[in-house]
Amino acid sequence: MMDKTFDPAAVEARIAAEWEEAQAFRAGRPDRAGAAPYSIMIPPPNVTGSLHMGHALNNTLQDVLARFERLRGKDVLWQPGTDHAGIATQMVVERRLAESQQPDRRALGRPEFVRRVWEWKAESGGTIVNQLKRLGASCDWSRERFTMDEGLSKAVLKVFVDLHAKGLIYRDKRLVNWDPKFQTAISDLEVQQVEVKGHLWHFAYPVVDDAGAETGETITVATTRPETMLGDTAVAVHPDDERYRALVGRRVRLPLVGRLIGIVADEYSDPEKGTGAVKITPAHDFNDFEVGRRHGLPLINVLDEEARISLDGNEAFLAGVEPAPETLALHGLDRAEARKRVVALMEEQGRLVQIEPNTHAVPHGDRSGVVIEPYLTDQWYVDVKPLAERAMQAVRDGRTRFVPETYEKTYFQWLENIEPWCISRQLWWGHQIPAWYDPDGAVFVAESEEAALEQAAAKHGRPVTLRRDEDVLDTWFSSGLWPFSTLGWPDATPELARYYPTSTLVTGFDIIFFWVARMMMLGLHAMDEVPFGTVYIHALVRDEKGAKMSKSKGNVVDPLDLVDRYGADALRFTLAAMAAQGRDIKLAVQRVEGYRNFATKLWNASRFAEMNGCRLDPAFDPAAVSGTLNAWALGEAARAAAEITAALDAFRFNDAANAAYRFVWNVFCDWYLELAKPVLQGEDGPAKEETRRTVAFLIDQICILLHPFMPFLTEELWAIKGREAGLDRGLLVLSRWPDLAALARPEAEAEIGWVVDLVSEIRSARSETNVPASAQIPLVLVAPSAAVRERAERWGETVRRLGRLASIDVAETSPAKSVQLIVRGEVAALPLEGVVDLAAEVARLKKEDAKLVGEIAKIDAKLGNADFLARAKEEVVEEQRERRETAAARLAKVREALARLEG
Repeated sequence: MMDKTFDPAAVEARIAAEWEEAQAFRAGRPDRAGAAPYSIMIPPPNVTGSLHMGHALNNTLQDVLARFERLRGKDVLWQPGTDHAGIATQMVVERRLAESQQPDRRALGRPEFVRRVWEWKAESGGTIVNQLKRLGASCDWSRERFTMDEGLSKAVLKVFVDLHAKGLIYRDKRLVNWDPKFQTAISDLEVQQVEVKGHLWHFAYPVVDDAGAETGETITVATTRPETMLGDTAVAVHPDDERYRALVGRRVRLPLVGRLIGIVADEYSDPEKGTGAVKITPAHDFNDFEVGRRHGLPLINVLDEEARISLDGNEAFLAGVEPAPETLALHGLDRAEARKRVVALMEEQGRLVQIEPNTHAVPHGDRSGVVIEPYLTDQWYVDVKPLAERAMQAVRDGRTRFVPETYEKTYFQWLENIEPWCISRQLWWGHQIPAWYDPDGAVFVAESEEAALEQAAAKHGRPVTLRRDEDVLDTWFSSGLWPFSTLGWPDATPELARYYPTSTLVTGFDIIFFWVARMMMLGLHAMDEVPFGTVYIHALVRDEKGAKMSKSKGNVVDPLDLVDRYGADALRFTLAAMAAQGRDIKLAVQRVEGYRNFATKLWNASRFAEMNGCRLDPAFDPAAVSGTLNAWALGEAARAAAEITAALDAFRFNDAANAAYRFVWNVFCDWYLELAKPVLQGEDGPAKEETRRTVAFLIDQICILLHPFMPFLTEELWAIKGREAGLDRGLLVLSRWPDLAALARPEAEAEIGWVVDLVSEIRSARSETNVPASAQIPLVLVAPSAAVRERAERWGETVRRLGRLASIDVAETSPAKSVQLIVRGEVAALPLEGVVDLAAEVARLKKEDAKLVGEIAKIDAKLGNADFLARAKEEVVEEQRERRETAAARLAKVREALARLEG
């Protein structure tokens, strides 16, 4: 006997263990040897990570596809693994050392610190993998990879050396985004622009003559970063700015330093902004760096790795000048303190003209939270332009497509404007760059130190000592190789031949730049083939009000809390049902609870079937059923299967989930079982036996159709129903997707569909016109066709019971004062005189109509106001759109009710 309730906590771990024992998720199973391959590469979560709602959505959608294609008989590889997450992991381990009062990484030294990181990874690095298993992720866990494992390291070395040999990897001194806390370069994509209330300081720089003597003239520059003026090498004005035209080509003396710097004409200077004259500090500003290149300006770096003023021994700063002691005293000051001192010194010298408040965007590190400095340093770069051209062409050719297609624009926009990729990081945790230097600074790039030593010996004609580059590679370099390195490349493995290129990538729009584009570039370079055929981009999971989830807002929803409360199936179904293409998910806990109730509904229906003797019969032929009701239910199952299949093929996860929901709840539970009750609870006979077998067969089909979304519940029901019938048929996860097309029975749908639609219309009309629930009202079929007369004869008792009708009559015309129903082109009427006050109902509905029209107009005015759209928070705008949608849907219902009453 089935338990009274389905308890996910008691079932999920046991079923997961059964899947694991059966090696159900393994790619290359012997029983799939001749099957078509289907492969998905998991976006490798950070090894430091724990499951958040974005992971839950992303992995649910991947699992839906993996289970769906596995049921369709394919040899599925869902490749799992984790990313070594350079900065994040180093940060975690350094914090751990500090908390346990152990020596910091510099005291430990690089080899010992790296050993500690591997030790941490072995102890704590698998948290998110276990959490994904709790969610039901059907990855081939036997193939789990790590971006720092031996095989992936081999791939990284080969790609680096190959790209260097082709001249696409090189070393250069350029400005980078520098994180003073972690003391490393970071990517543009790891920088967050934060609005900060600061100041704009106006400083007067004295103009000098050809001999260097001050003329008494000044030019006023405006800056938000006074401390960087120590590295100024020019002042720029717009070439068309009449105010400064006579000064172009002349020089000024840089206050506090004494350096003579030129006044240059450059369109970068905006005459409308500040004073129209800008200080140019090429070593400390990306725009200034470009101005400096155009005008051949020197680069003077006045900050060290920790963003402190660096003047002592700074040859570029001291060249040709003897700054005053108070200026040299700035050495070693933090940039914030230095800013205060520079402003004070300028004020003492009478050079401070004005201070005005200024709100502007300041770059911050997304992990460190500190202000990022543009910093001049030697780094390794990839010339990605040639790689980007191939990556764009592959999408233009249709070899890789984006779903939704709109994300192609985002992809192209970034690749068309791509800059050289800075791939070196000043960390200890990561793939150390395979470059070695001789005592003269010459570099040798090779896959091993032995090979580098051979290169150096060949150059020098003798053995030489080499020093390895201390930097590591950007984490995204190794993860860019993920689709083929995980399959064994650079070795020619059978897995690589079978599963590459992969079938589908499922990921969030926020890493199109970080990861998708880089996999495309590196895949085409290394494999001469795209890494995946389709890229499905899912949206964000927001809170129920539409706001982004963040710890600071306190609105983060923990997916594991929801799994504990409602079960993994309920959370998975919620995410899939709300995953409309291109639309963010507004997650309300009530939705998860609602889909837990959906699971309960199916469980209760299965218990009802058990109590009524509905057992599977291997000899049952669904195509041979004779009962109209059973044929209708089987035809509806065929329709649901076709809808779910088509929707999943098109990555319309919400449509697939909702088609499954409609069939299970509305068709099977609410209508079929309700209409079948008289037969199931009636006398034994062929009709009852056929209905029992049909019910059991349909529960089996429901388990398969729902399995990609709700794997635990369906696997449990599949096992229970098999045991009831004494069948040993293995696991549901390895069964076959149903092909029910032959079960479509249009004649059965015409009859039972009419009953369902008629009762639905009666119920709707009663509700809309406020007919009391207890009232028994008549129904009149108006000039019905012969077919409808026959259906009314056969199903009249059922329609009366379900519609709470006093009688069903036939008339040539509609009775006066009745509500009109149009059911499949035929007219029926509900005479309501004496039951409700029709005039009052019409007046009430007209009043609601006017109110809704007014509400929609107000919302349209807001949404049509550009100022409102610019100022309002994203979630507020979305809320207005949803209110309009709700009001419009209600207005349609009100007008439908009015049409019935007035008709």
